[in-house]
Amino acid sequence: MTKPYEPRLAAEYRDKIRASLKEKFGYTSELQIPKVEKIVLNMGLGEGVGDKKKVQAAIADLELIAGQKAIATKAKKSIAGFKLRDGMVIGAKVTLRRDRMFEFMDRLVNIALPRVRDFRGLNGKSFDGNGNYAMGLKEHIVFPEINYDSVDTVLGMDVVVQTSAKNDEEAKALLAEFGFPFRN
Repeated sequence: MTKPYEPRLAAEYRDKIRASLKEKFGYTSELQIPKVEKIVLNMGLGEGVGDKKKVQAAIADLELIAGQKAIATKAKKSIAGFKLRDGMVIGAKVTLRRDRMFEFMDRLVNIALPRVRDFRGLNGKSFDGNGNYAMGLKEHIVFPEINYDSVDTVLGMDVVVQTSAKNDEEAKALLAEFGFPFRN
């Protein structure tokens, strides 16, 4: 019987990273070892809120990057100063879990981040105190799935990595083991 597909980072986590973290932090139980629970990708549209074509293009790009269907996020209330009405689409988001999460993390660390202009490493202080890491990308075109010629508007996106770590130190160690290039 053939072995089912397993992402490269999932196998690395199971074989190497768990043992390394258990030794480093002295966990007594396997269940204490932190893991990445989910990754949330969020893309706000900014000025393109009123243009239906830009909204659809942004959602399609996010679906290409994530590999699954994106959900359109809508305004909760009207704001006249921004020409925003209740229920208008203002962005898109995707929540990745399991295999797709590991595949995305692999592409983010090994392909997308090295393609970012003037990249000097990720900010090691962007943790929330509960072991979750948030980062922003100024251009969504750093991902290889996006055809640069077909993009009319370059959008930014947020990437939030939720871990089961109890504190920021454990979460940073976990993400560093996965290859996240922290600068401090």
